[in-house]
Amino acid sequence: MTHALKWTKSSYSSNDGPECVEVAIAPADATVHVRDSKNKDGARLIFAGDSWTAFITCAADGR
Repeated sequence: MTHALKWTKSSYSSNDGPECVEVAIAPADATVHVRDSKNKDGARLIFAGDSWTAFITCAADGR
C-alpha cells in the first residue's frame, strides 16, 4: 500500500512571496521530501533522516 505524502508549508513561506517551501515525511522510510509549493510537480529534494538533521542544523547556523 502506498501512502500519499502529507505536505506542510514552511512557516517562513507566504502566499505572496516567491519563496514557498513544503516538506513531508515519508512514513515508510522516514525520508524527508522538500518541494516548491508553487511547482508541486517539479523537482524534489529527498533527505535521509541524518542528512535532514545536518541540513537543518547548518541552515539554522546561517552557513
